[in-house]
Amino acid sequence: MAALLAAASPAWGHDGTDHGATAPAGEARQVDAGTDGRASGAVPSPRGTRWGAGYFPNVPLVTQDGRNVRFYDDLLKGKAVAINLIYTHCEDSCPLETARLAQVQQILGERAGRDIHFYSISIDPERDTPAVLKAYAEKFQAGRGWLFLTGRMDDIARIARKMGLSSLTDSADRDGHLPSLMVGTADGQWMRLSAMDNPRFLATKIETFVGGWKDRPAAPDKSYAAVKPIRDFDAGGYLFRTRCAACHTIGRGDAVGPDLQGVTERRERAWLHRFIKTPDAVLADKDPVALELFRKYKEVRMPNLRLGDGDVDALIRYIEAQTVPGRDRSAPKEG
Repeated sequence: MAALLAAASPAWGHDGTDHGATAPAGEARQVDAGTDGRASGAVPSPRGTRWGAGYFPNVPLVTQDGRNVRFYDDLLKGKAVAINLIYTHCEDSCPLETARLAQVQQILGERAGRDIHFYSISIDPERDTPAVLKAYAEKFQAGRGWLFLTGRMDDIARIARKMGLSSLTDSADRDGHLPSLMVGTADGQWMRLSAMDNPRFLATKIETFVGGWKDRPAAPDKSYAAVKPIRDFDAGGYLFRTRCAACHTIGRGDAVGPDLQGVTERRERAWLHRFIKTPDAVLADKDPVALELFRKYKEVRMPNLRLGDGDVDALIRYIEAQTVPGRDRSAPKEG
């Protein structure tokens, strides 16, 4: 079996740079459907082939702390890693990606930075200096073992091609790249996941993939009769857990963004609907409330989640229901 690290067609990223990836001719690929509908694949790497030091570009990069590193020698060699592409001025998926991965780090605990290393590589190096990346990492409370990296655009494009972090579908995406997460080791296996997936699911997949299951104590058998009922199994509750809980709580205090308890009482419904649906447009219009929130919460941009009017209404109803006096206001955590 051979590892496939790249898709077969070129794609153009945010600045028109070729972020495509070319698969080796004749290599096999093992693909299965991910939980969010995206494809994920994992194929072992054969010995004695080009996979390894001769395949991965050993280009120079710079960390958020200004440290110079080499992609293969310092970041890949001898490590298990999770790699994604971001840029700090992103108004689409990047903020949610980063918030999700911060949750994954928390779930992994001591394993993060020891058994698995996280790398977020900017595809906008002109604006994303080490200082900008450091501030971005702090906004999302990035933990130990998570590097935010910048470098020359040509070198970053080479990494994207070799790592399979972009494909033909990226050019059709409004943001210029899909939220792919590549997990693996330089001389072993690689698996593509979605960085937007459920954080507990991602943490479990990463733990299992890098061998963490070997020293995990066996879980006791449980009866199906003991399974707790699913809470808030409706459109609004689902949307909150999957799209909002990475950055917001309801009644548990501020997180990356504000606590949403009582927000339906504080804001006019029409304003709230527009802000949830098109936060980028509201901020671009210099709406005073949006600007105040932007400044207060460390200039983290709320992503445009591409919700329809019905979805927005369902989400508002859910948040409103959580703030009814006398009701348990603690919205369930993601995962």
